[in-house]
Amino acid sequence: MADVTSPAIPLSPSRMAKRVRALLSEPKVIFGGGFILTLLILAIFAPYIAPKDPLEQDLMSGTLPPAWIEGSDPGFLLGTDDLGRDVLSRAIFGTRIALTVAFVAAGLAALIGTLLGLLAGWYGGWIDKVISRLVDIWMAFPPVLLSILLVAVFGSGVHSVIAAIVIIDWTRFCRVVRSETQAQARMDYVTAAHTIGFSRARILFSEILPNVTPVLIALVSLEMGIAVIVEAILSFVGLSVASDTPTWGGMIAEGRQMIYQGWWVLVVPLIALFATVLAFNQLGDGLRRALDPVMRR
Repeated sequence: MADVTSPAIPLSPSRMAKRVRALLSEPKVIFGGGFILTLLILAIFAPYIAPKDPLEQDLMSGTLPPAWIEGSDPGFLLGTDDLGRDVLSRAIFGTRIALTVAFVAAGLAALIGTLLGLLAGWYGGWIDKVISRLVDIWMAFPPVLLSILLVAVFGSGVHSVIAAIVIIDWTRFCRVVRSETQAQARMDYVTAAHTIGFSRARILFSEILPNVTPVLIALVSLEMGIAVIVEAILSFVGLSVASDTPTWGGMIAEGRQMIYQGWWVLVVPLIALFATVLAFNQLGDGLRRALDPVMRR
């Protein structure tokens, strides 16, 4: 619970160390965060880590199986697609698009949704009615179909995918933050803050917001996983980045057409997609458990 007797101050070294220990003691944070960190390293240093150029074609080496299957080439650890492109290199470069969309889209959606949710939950009245009705109307549209429609209108590209996700998913943050804000507003520490003369804006951002943060962190991690899935869907139907850019959704679309000749072209990006979404979900749950004092009891 926030301290209402003095302005918010930075964490002391002892409190910071305690919080770090809480994070490190949570297995989900370790495994989920470690996997996401590994993906970040792959995305940043992809040109140096990937063994091949992901766009280099060699028709004489088309549909080579992974290294552990007879008839493989040691130079292609996870095999090649029908154009002779290295599957491992394409999967590594695919992390760039996936993580860019995940972090940017989730961050912007959280920023917009959190601000509107805080205002609706704290001030109530006509502000709450307007924002709540807008959320209800927005959530009436099927999200995947709406995202496809928005990207089709905006045009293909990473920026269009990010914009579509933000426009759709800010409502998720708004509803959750509004509900949490209303619950926090009934707490004793808010009454105490009113009593000692804190302004409503100060109470909202320095007292209520920190207590909403654990739920928000979990929701952001979950949203990152959703953003990865949405980008993969849009890539699958050809509405994301250019067709020659390696993406997991594009690889899945290509692998589906040659499942009997080269199943690995489909399986590798599917495993990467599944593992990434699972890691984001586990990380979010672990962070909430580690940062929420109620759940640590």
